[in-house]
Amino acid sequence: MKRTAIVPDLSQFPETFHTLLSGCPVFDSSCSPEARVYYLDRDGGLFLKSAPGGTLKTEAEMTAFFYSKALSAEVLSYLPGERDWLLTRAIPGDDCTHAMYLSDPTRLCDTTATLLRQLHETDFTGCPVANRNESYLATAARNYAAGKFDTRLLPGNRGFATAEEAWQEIRKNGKYLTADTLLHGDYCLPNTLLNNWKFSGFIDVGNGGVGDRHIDLFWGVWTLLFNLKTEAYCSRFLDCYGRDRVEPEMLRTIAAFEVFG
Repeated sequence: MKRTAIVPDLSQFPETFHTLLSGCPVFDSSCSPEARVYYLDRDGGLFLKSAPGGTLKTEAEMTAFFYSKALSAEVLSYLPGERDWLLTRAIPGDDCTHAMYLSDPTRLCDTTATLLRQLHETDFTGCPVANRNESYLATAARNYAAGKFDTRLLPGNRGFATAEEAWQEIRKNGKYLTADTLLHGDYCLPNTLLNNWKFSGFIDVGNGGVGDRHIDLFWGVWTLLFNLKTEAYCSRFLDCYGRDRVEPEMLRTIAAFEVFG
């Protein structure tokens, strides 16, 4: 996770956070244009995230829920407004794109598969997002209607040459999505933190909720392919997770959803 030292312009931050920001080194740790993430080097480490108004509400709720299950960071403050602000404690360790973990891809594959299976076996009673599939379906339908179709994240397009072909896959099998598993929602190496190979926690769980396990499985396979630059560990990941809970046809269906964002 990159960290660039900055001198924060306090006028760009809510007054609530001025004392925190002025009393310690501050680093820009952002990795997307949609949100800004700042690392505050104090009190064991804090992260302050800012994004357009309303976009961090679910993330705050899901992070707090994951924290109650010892799966994520403690939420210290959520401040909604024209821009949302979310303050959390840092999780010890490094994300799985650290050289230490990438240098042992077999162990990394097995570790992330095992962690995903454990997450999926977690009791989701009281989860703030009771059916993640509803928004998942709605997003695909909206983007299909808008003509959005992007196969760049799918090697070889995974068989979808056109938007219509992918949409027909969704129409055929989308109805079989189940809401019976606690999902991360964006299960990838950068969002999984280890401390010397011991699980520390998940971050960026704003797309999580109760939904179909194949969404996380798709991204678990994809992140190994993307970060390791090889398909050599994709099958091993599913073996280690447990083929008893994997339906290959549903992985293809999830791929169809994902080409619509």
